Amino acid sequence: MLKLPSTATVVALAAVTALGPLATDMYLPAMPAMAEALNTGPDRIQLTLSLYMAGFALAQLVCGPISDRFGRRPVMIAGLSLFLAASLLCAWAPSVEWLLVGRFLQAFGGAAGPVLARASVRDIHGPIEAGRILSYMASTMALAPALAPVVGAGLLLFFGWESVFVVLALYAAVMLAVLIFMLPEPLAKERRQSIHPKTVLANFRLLLTQRAFIGYTLVNAAAFSGLFAYLSGSSFVLIEYLGVAPTLYGVLFTLIVAGFFFGTLVSGRYSHRLGRDRLVTLGSVICATGGVVMAGLATVGVHHPWAVVGPHMVFMLGVGILMPQTMAGALAPNPQCAGAASSLFGFLQMTIAAVVGGLVGQFHDGSSRTMALTIGLMGLLALLSHWLLVRRRKET
Repeated sequence: MLKLPSTATVVALAAVTALGPLATDMYLPAMPAMAEALNTGPDRIQLTLSLYMAGFALAQLVCGPISDRFGRRPVMIAGLSLFLAASLLCAWAPSVEWLLVGRFLQAFGGAAGPVLARASVRDIHGPIEAGRILSYMASTMALAPALAPVVGAGLLLFFGWESVFVVLALYAAVMLAVLIFMLPEPLAKERRQSIHPKTVLANFRLLLTQRAFIGYTLVNAAAFSGLFAYLSGSSFVLIEYLGVAPTLYGVLFTLIVAGFFFGTLVSGRYSHRLGRDRLVTLGSVICATGGVVMAGLATVGVHHPWAVVGPHMVFMLGVGILMPQTMAGALAPNPQCAGAASSLFGFLQMTIAAVVGGLVGQFHDGSSRTMALTIGLMGLLALLSHWLLVRRRKET
């Protein structure tokens, strides 16, 4: 097997992690067209996003503990293989019901990439350096959601919505080749855990008693849910309600990702100087500010694309700052079960986000209010969770 140098390994892990945002963001501009083509309503198409997140969450509870026993590589390879097959099923789905099945299976396979990439960074770099590495991984990964809606809009324009899922299958095939032929196994044999249910449940029980793990996880989940509320509602708000063209929607989405990208750069650059908890404080305050501004504008009746995109850029700046640090903070105390910690972290993150996204779709009133109020609430919850569970933990 050819072995990648350390920098290339980080880039490869970021590329595998990018499978998650690609699978959620690339088809956003196509959602209205998919609803029309499959003769269904916006709520059923939005359900493909929430169901994807639910499958993603459930899969993480499985793949993390299995990887603690058998290693990261084989589980990632199996997951990407399932993702590839499920993407083709989505492309050829004759009805929305088959599309829902394909999206669930796609999520179940795709979860292995982000979960085990995080665990691999913890395996290789340790608790302190992991926050900085995850920040730079997130910066690299930010290219995926920046380009995904633009690519998706182009594919929709020239080849139809089905081509989005064909491209996702091709991406998974490339990542499979990298994993099989170039990426070494990061988990040492002496650190492998039993896969016995008692051991797995004991690890989960240990994590759920740690205030640090719960605190960092809830801050992350609240911020991520605000992002997911935007993913769930923005195409219908901007394209159908505010009249933005699908191609322009993709361009506006790159501005949202730019906020996240600069946040990750701040997080990586100032990781050592400011420390993890100061950066999480800063990110939480910025998230709350952006979310409250968006909610306020929607409440007073300001319905304009920039009233949505501008505040969410601010929100995403905060997400970029806090997300890598909360990931590292949740995994730091648990080197003996990093896979299980990453699994439980991701399960809680995705489950909360799936519920929030489903509610946005269910209560969408044709305007921006539901989405904006939800994002504002999630920003405030991130700040409150940090104050109650992370900051007070340090004070005590």
